[in-house]
Amino acid sequence: MATLPGLTVHDDVPRLTPPPAYAPGRTSLLTDRYELTMLQAALADGTAERHCVFEVFTRRLPAGRRYGVLAGTGRVLEALGSFRFEDAELEWLGRERIVDDRTLAYLADYRFTGSITGYAEGETYFPQSPVLVVEGTFAEAVILETLVLSVLNYDSAVAAAASRMTSAAVDRPCLEMGARRAHEQAAVAASRAAVIGGFAGTSDLEAGRRYGLPTIGTAAHAFTLLHDDEESAFASQVASLGAGTTLLVDTYDVRTGVERAVAAAGTGLGAVRLDSGDLMGLAVDVRRQLDDLGATGTKIVVTSDLDEHAIAALASAPVDTYGVGTSLVTGSGSPTCGMVYKLVAREGRDGVLEPVAKASTLKTSAGGRKVAARRLDGDGRAVEELVVTGDDLALRSWAVPDDTRPLHVPLVTDGAVDTRWTGPSGVQAAARRHAESRAELPRGARRLSVGDPALDTVYLRLP
Repeated sequence: MATLPGLTVHDDVPRLTPPPAYAPGRTSLLTDRYELTMLQAALADGTAERHCVFEVFTRRLPAGRRYGVLAGTGRVLEALGSFRFEDAELEWLGRERIVDDRTLAYLADYRFTGSITGYAEGETYFPQSPVLVVEGTFAEAVILETLVLSVLNYDSAVAAAASRMTSAAVDRPCLEMGARRAHEQAAVAASRAAVIGGFAGTSDLEAGRRYGLPTIGTAAHAFTLLHDDEESAFASQVASLGAGTTLLVDTYDVRTGVERAVAAAGTGLGAVRLDSGDLMGLAVDVRRQLDDLGATGTKIVVTSDLDEHAIAALASAPVDTYGVGTSLVTGSGSPTCGMVYKLVAREGRDGVLEPVAKASTLKTSAGGRKVAARRLDGDGRAVEELVVTGDDLALRSWAVPDDTRPLHVPLVTDGAVDTRWTGPSGVQAAARRHAESRAELPRGARRLSVGDPALDTVYLRLP
């Protein structure tokens, strides 16, 4: 028996072989076991190469929500490029007897060569909206299920929460500050989704680096407490960051903090931040105090467990910017969207693509390939979500009516990713798409009160 400080090691206890180091860039094992066991069985019975169409949709919106926001599409496309089974993954799968040798050989050469279409990232969606369509052999499409759903369910939940918050804020900027309330990689995804939903910036530096997002942040209460007094803390921050910085004025007494903030930075002080207390009353008092001190251009930033309802309640307060953390990165009460990945068409014995659908009670789905469009009125307001079904030839030749906007765009063609949807430019495009899509929804769609989906989904079957 060996002894270390605070730790006793028994030499007679068998050691387990440590797992190989996790490579963050790989995504192939970010999946459920049954995806690979289904693959193994399909390879064995000869159905693995059947041409298939999978569809991502949600049967219902979270309770009280009037629309959803699709986010994460760009991340799915980025992950697709690293969905490879390298030696370390294959060795582990074999050692753990997850799948047989034939399946390991297939996975060793795995590349997605199919095609993906879907709603443009940032688009609003409704129950049954086919937001993503994955087409290829059963073998190459089925094992993407868990990865696709884990990304889209989380990112879309955050983007929907962000959209509700920015709707409530109207023209006042919202800033994402939730990194410390989420898994470190989820925090990056949340920052990205928040910007798609209308947020102006994030505190997360990795999100800023990876996706070109504006980053924000100055100082916490710890910086004030570090110094002997509030005056010296403010003087230090202004000396380092300039008079345009934001000073946190509620470490001690707010009124005294505001006086010291203006004394340190002058009337050109950028902003003061309020992080606790009665934000409505404090904002009114602080605005009056700043104006009396001549700091009429100094803005007021409020934080402290805000959500869309708290933001709406502050609509009449003299607040300039909202900082949101926990509620945003947890989907503000709806941390997932309930999206599913279902097989809707597959090649039959005769080589013809035929519809298939699940018929379980409360979990039904509509079979067959689909295209989607949104019908608009004369003012450009959306009036219904149109989901069109029929045989392949009819769908490909369907003439979209003049009053209808097609919703599906190509994302992957024969395995080649359209990079317009990825990286920083993809986030910018998604943010623009969301702003435009939300603006065309019916009046009342952005209310925070409980209500039905803003649009009905109507099925049109082509002859």
